[in-house]
Amino acid sequence: MIHYQLRCTSTAEEHAFDGWYKDSAAFETLLKAGLVDCPVCGGTSVARALMAPAIPKKGRPARNAVVPAAPVEPVAAASPPAETAPVAAGPMPAQLRAMLQKLRAEVEKNCDYVGSDFADEARRMQRGDSERRGIFGEATDAEAEALQEEGIEVGRIPWVPRADG
Repeated sequence: MIHYQLRCTSTAEEHAFDGWYKDSAAFETLLKAGLVDCPVCGGTSVARALMAPAIPKKGRPARNAVVPAAPVEPVAAASPPAETAPVAAGPMPAQLRAMLQKLRAEVEKNCDYVGSDFADEARRMQRGDSERRGIFGEATDAEAEALQEEGIEVGRIPWVPRADG
């Protein structure tokens, strides 16, 4: 395994983060495929940051020696971003928010928005009255439950603000 300090060059802030990869070739392959992304903004323009080599000094354990981990105290963020969406246990982690923003972008790119007609359009597609395709829109809890009881597959995802907005 190889550990890299990374920085996002998608924005002027150059978010810093780290990642573990099988080896340097695996990292390069993922980077070229656009699969290494910033956990803060979701940007895929990522570069390795300058890192200090991990060379043990005399009297310190070797790199492969088993050293018990010291307990880590959680560090509170100075000020969470304004767009942080609340979740049951507190603010949504930046990496999760970035993944949900990517999911939203893919849904908006590949599916048709049907608004509040979601349940009716899903039923029309099920009956064959409408072309089968990916759709998204709004449905009440009762409408979603009724669709599932009718054998129509529906899924709900948290709809976070767009990454660009």
